Amino acid sequence: MNRKVFIETYGCQMNVADTEVILGILTKEGYTPAEKPEDAGLILVNTCSVREHAEQRVLGRLGELRRIKRQQPGVLVGLLGCMAERLRGSALEQEPVIDLVVGPDEYRKLPELIDRAFEGEKGIAVRLSRVENYEDIVPFRADGVSAWISVMRGCDKFCSFCIVPFTRGRERSRSLDGVVKEVESLSARGFKEVTLLGQNVNSYSDGKHDFADLLAAAARVDSTMRIRFTTSHPQDLSGKLISTIASHENICSCIHLPVQSGSNRILGLMNRTYTREHYLSLVSAIRREIPGVALSTDIIAGFPTETDEDHRMTLDLLREVRFDGAFMFNYSPREGTPSYRMSDDVPAETKTRRLNEIISIQKDISLENNRALIGSTVTVLVDGESKRSADYVMGRTGTNKIVIFARGSNKPGSCVPVTIHGASPATLFGNLASEFSADREAMSA
Repeated sequence: MNRKVFIETYGCQMNVADTEVILGILTKEGYTPAEKPEDAGLILVNTCSVREHAEQRVLGRLGELRRIKRQQPGVLVGLLGCMAERLRGSALEQEPVIDLVVGPDEYRKLPELIDRAFEGEKGIAVRLSRVENYEDIVPFRADGVSAWISVMRGCDKFCSFCIVPFTRGRERSRSLDGVVKEVESLSARGFKEVTLLGQNVNSYSDGKHDFADLLAAAARVDSTMRIRFTTSHPQDLSGKLISTIASHENICSCIHLPVQSGSNRILGLMNRTYTREHYLSLVSAIRREIPGVALSTDIIAGFPTETDEDHRMTLDLLREVRFDGAFMFNYSPREGTPSYRMSDDVPAETKTRRLNEIISIQKDISLENNRALIGSTVTVLVDGESKRSADYVMGRTGTNKIVIFARGSNKPGSCVPVTIHGASPATLFGNLASEFSADREAMSA
């Protein structure tokens, strides 16, 4: 039995955190991570079902894994996560390459299912739980700069387009003490940043503490460690939470606040439980209490029955709020959701046209927002080497803006002042503040 495991992860940060939980379970059973699938005796694909495109990518990847399995017949392949929960037994029938199908709440059963699969018995475990939060599992993490901490699982909002409540179940939260201990452990290992995760992290509650309490407790662990969180639902972002962010310097001034649409009629059909007016009022409150805050969002183009007027209201909201960034997608019907029963009546070409208009406007706004920072000095946490050149490093500001600057002696984990001299819609470019000052002095001389 080859006890090397390779996990390929698709989807959101929650799936990344789940992969670390899975590795935490398997390493206790003697498995070691493999660098590539060809080296592994166990290949696990941790999946996402939020959009159809994500599932198509996984199905394409499973086709590629057939080649490895033909060459190494003893290799096991497992389908994990949201797609496993959605497809259930049909995954085994449709894809002979799959030996295991395991949903997000059944990872504890993996060692037993794997052992049985090595004996030739395919396995499935997909029951959702109302209590499982993996509180006692120590995630397997390589040393690094940033870490994700899952503080709750599931969602109770039931937005009409969203598959999450059906693939990840209802909300349940970890204890505040358990999360704080994990933050303490990461601080002791030298991590410089943690992101607290939840499908709707604002609704966190361990019965005694809400999310604002948890965020403050995490921030107090290490004043030099940056604290982030995602994802927020506008209905549950409280005044207490805004004040908590404002009162702690190491809680990053960036909030991802999905709006989805600027039309109240469409928001109602989406079951988003807030109005355009409520959202704009919330944005005003955030900016009033947290100067310089960066806001990002999600937008869906072409939701069922969306008219040109509904679309115009979304464009108007983009111009009014002026988000720093956005994840923008065409509507994708997901079987099992309430909106799947609606008529997907917006033609594909209309969806694409509207999405392109949204992208164009947001791109211009992001560029304008970034250009406004030229000449300013920002604090950057270095993540690692720039993708384009080993002579440069990449880092992020507290407002989650990517900054590229010359490497110098800076290593991942360094926190340095950088003066911005250029900008694109997605990236800032700069020099170390001391170098920039020296250049200015040389030029004036």
